[in-house]
Amino acid sequence: MTFLYGPLFGLQIAFKDFSVVRGILGSPWVGFDHVVRFLQSYEFWNVLKNTVLLSAYELLALFPLPIVLALMLNTVRWRRYRKAVQLITYAPHFISTVVVVGIIIMLFSTTGGVVNDLIELAGGQRIDFLATGTWRHTYVWSGAWQTLGFSAIIYLAALSSVDPELYEAARVDGAGVLRRIWYIDIPTIMPVMVTLLILNMGSVLSVGFEKVLLMQNPLNLSVSEVIDTYAYRVAFMSSIPQFSYASAVGLFKSVIGLGMLLLANWLARRVAKESLF
Repeated sequence: MTFLYGPLFGLQIAFKDFSVVRGILGSPWVGFDHVVRFLQSYEFWNVLKNTVLLSAYELLALFPLPIVLALMLNTVRWRRYRKAVQLITYAPHFISTVVVVGIIIMLFSTTGGVVNDLIELAGGQRIDFLATGTWRHTYVWSGAWQTLGFSAIIYLAALSSVDPELYEAARVDGAGVLRRIWYIDIPTIMPVMVTLLILNMGSVLSVGFEKVLLMQNPLNLSVSEVIDTYAYRVAFMSSIPQFSYASAVGLFKSVIGLGMLLLANWLARRVAKESLF
């Protein structure tokens, strides 16, 4: 319990003018001054826009893919082929984020990158995939490669609980593969889909901090600066560390995430008759 609730004690520095010398208890209260300062900052709207756009892009692009992969694998009856696909799609999940970003930079570099060499060989012009216009696409779809197979595990586990007699009865009634997926598989995994969607909505302002930070450069900072990296910079990379301000930024993100979680749960209960709580 100490590890769960103990750190909440330090959250009060978001409402204080924290001083390392005075400590948490000795620092003076300033209330919501840091939150107001963030809301009035000239960087606020750009940082918020980048965070929401990147998170929404990830959700819309990556949430359906594991479902499709699980449904496709569930219809495959050739065991060796199925195991091979699972192994190939699971493996990238176990590669560290640092290595993944290194691979991305090596493949998509404008000088010596394999992808750009192939584009130039085909008669096209080299593309800076880590520049402003293409950074989000590179970030999201490299994430799809890294997480697709592992994210499908939970759906495959849910599909394994389907009674085989249901498939046999559907075949006898003349149902093809698509009809079996629509009337048997999708209703089976619907509770899991709703639960994961609600949890993803709760983290709508939380994107992959490490990967975003590692993929940032001066050329793409206008589209890659998100709330997490902004808080990191003001806390640890500014000339004067602003721990209270960074904590207030993080608290703002958490409160918005909680609100989105509650809203998504309410909508799921009203529309899909399924909810997390």
